[in-house]
Amino acid sequence: MYRFVIISFLVVILGANEPILSLPLTEQPISDKVKLGKKLFFDTRLSKDNTISCATCHPIHMGGMDNLEKSFGVNGVEGDVNSPTVLNSGFNFVQFWDGRVRTLEEQVEGPLHNPKEMATNWPETTEKLRKDQQYKELFQKVYNDEITIDHIKNAIAEYERSLIAPGRFDRFLNGDTKAISKIEQEGYELFKSYGCSSCHQGINVGGNMYEKLGVFTPYFYDRNITKADKGRFNVTNDIVHLHEFKVPSLRNVAKTYPYFHDGSVKTLQEAIKIMAKHQVGQSISDEDIEKIVKFLNTLTWEKLEK
Repeated sequence: MYRFVIISFLVVILGANEPILSLPLTEQPISDKVKLGKKLFFDTRLSKDNTISCATCHPIHMGGMDNLEKSFGVNGVEGDVNSPTVLNSGFNFVQFWDGRVRTLEEQVEGPLHNPKEMATNWPETTEKLRKDQQYKELFQKVYNDEITIDHIKNAIAEYERSLIAPGRFDRFLNGDTKAISKIEQEGYELFKSYGCSSCHQGINVGGNMYEKLGVFTPYFYDRNITKADKGRFNVTNDIVHLHEFKVPSLRNVAKTYPYFHDGSVKTLQEAIKIMAKHQVGQSISDEDIEKIVKFLNTLTWEKLEK
């Protein structure tokens, strides 16, 4: 609750017209470093048995995640949490649900070493890549150096930072009043009036703060608690952070189902109803839910809209 008060206060003081900021609408030139990072992102040799790439769990054409409750790694092992989208991830203030690292370079370490994901290590990975003459030439061209761990991580991170995915709502924020419909605008007003924007705001419509799941009404009271459910507590070992997570970005949320850290919520409608009850302490009508869903669809990258 204290975060809601602080953020609301800042919005008033700073004179912000809207709680959501627009993504850049102009595409940037693709650098050689980004091209190298993309090649690495799609390369299955980054996994122990050469079957899993970054793109396996984060397919760009599907919104940057695989639409599975939990992703599967080497040998078909199921992971512990729902894979977040990689689109716009460069705007997140920390990475992973529990916020255990700050940069995208640091994030690369996690799945590569996780036995439930890529299940490998840097010596094995760099050895495989150094046998590839094309990679040797590309790293020399981009970094004027040989293939190193830091260069691999940086190239992948730079590719991920390039995945800026604006939607119709960004055009609306930039003055194109016809970019979204009247009912979508009504959904946005409801999104704000119900208090959703107290946590889901800024350029990534989230991804810039932590919040406890169950602010007004306990969320975990009637279920068996897993380690993943403990959230940021696993990082700090501070009881204050129990069940606290990085607030997820809502950009492309219509494409990135299922929802929540455990992928347990299948639809946007259900997610909105749960959030209204547990996070802002309100009941919400089905009519209002549908309008909010229509607004959330305007946050979909226009390249993914059908």
